[in-house]
Amino acid sequence: MSLQMNRRFFMATATAALAAPAIVLSSRSASAATMTLTLGHGAAPGNPRTIAAAKFAELVKQKTEGRIQINVAGAETLGSDSAMLTSLRTGALDFTANSQGATSAIVPELNALGLPFLFENTDKAMAVLNGPVGTELNKRFEAVGVVPLDWWDNGIRHLTNSKRKVTSPADLAGMKIRTPADPMTIDIFKALGAGTEQIAFGELYIALQQGVVDGQENPLANIESSKLYEVNKFISLTAHKWESTPFLMSKIAQARLGKDLEAVRAAAKEAGELQRKLSNDKAAEVLGKFKQNSAVEVVEVDHEAFVKVTASVADTWKKKPFGDFVAKVEAAARG
Repeated sequence: MSLQMNRRFFMATATAALAAPAIVLSSRSASAATMTLTLGHGAAPGNPRTIAAAKFAELVKQKTEGRIQINVAGAETLGSDSAMLTSLRTGALDFTANSQGATSAIVPELNALGLPFLFENTDKAMAVLNGPVGTELNKRFEAVGVVPLDWWDNGIRHLTNSKRKVTSPADLAGMKIRTPADPMTIDIFKALGAGTEQIAFGELYIALQQGVVDGQENPLANIESSKLYEVNKFISLTAHKWESTPFLMSKIAQARLGKDLEAVRAAAKEAGELQRKLSNDKAAEVLGKFKQNSAVEVVEVDHEAFVKVTASVADTWKKKPFGDFVAKVEAAARG
């Protein structure tokens, strides 16, 4: 009886010993497994958005100890901003650093951030977005299957054209200006008396070169990185609106992240701080370059005239179904 028990004990012990390495190997294999997610954006190489997207990928890898890898696809290689948003909502894309104009198609309230002359700089815009306005926007996004991770900066927007110096709204008469498919921007330029046409950003350089449109509006960093100044000599410092770059995650991707979700959120915030600093620094740097470039003419404008002519735009938007929110954003910005 004793011998039988000893044999049983030996066999059980041996089996456990043989099984132990398998358990360890299985654990190691699980910890070594990685998940690859994709981030898409439309910015050109060298743009602050491009640099920050690469930083986000680096930070996610670091903060998750390699468990999450981010594949970054920029310069509209995954399609336009609108196409990337569709992919985001279906789960075909995991993250996007998108444009405010395109994103407003799924969350119309976002348009309110682009009211003419609402924010004179990014710091003031972020102060509003970090308060109740941002909290309310987050709820609107989550209702359509999208999670805002941060509000990156798309800068203060200015006007360029190939025809003449624009110093007042009257100078825009007869001009056709490319705008993104953004209702707020379209309304601003209609109020200024210009015709508008919506052309994908990736096709803008050729459209300007071929004279399909006379001009366009963008932050200075975008004008420089996409070399739009080569086909638009006159750069008018209208500063007509500020725009965000919503940094968004699919709710489907969020569900896959598990315990790494907070690390990804932290990486987005850290990359956002870098992006906003780069955007601000880049705008000052580019303006200096443009002023020294004899092939480009930087034009100061009659700021008060532009403000006066576009004042009706805010009134129009306050009459929309989400007009109360528009008024709330305006009050927060002016307060």
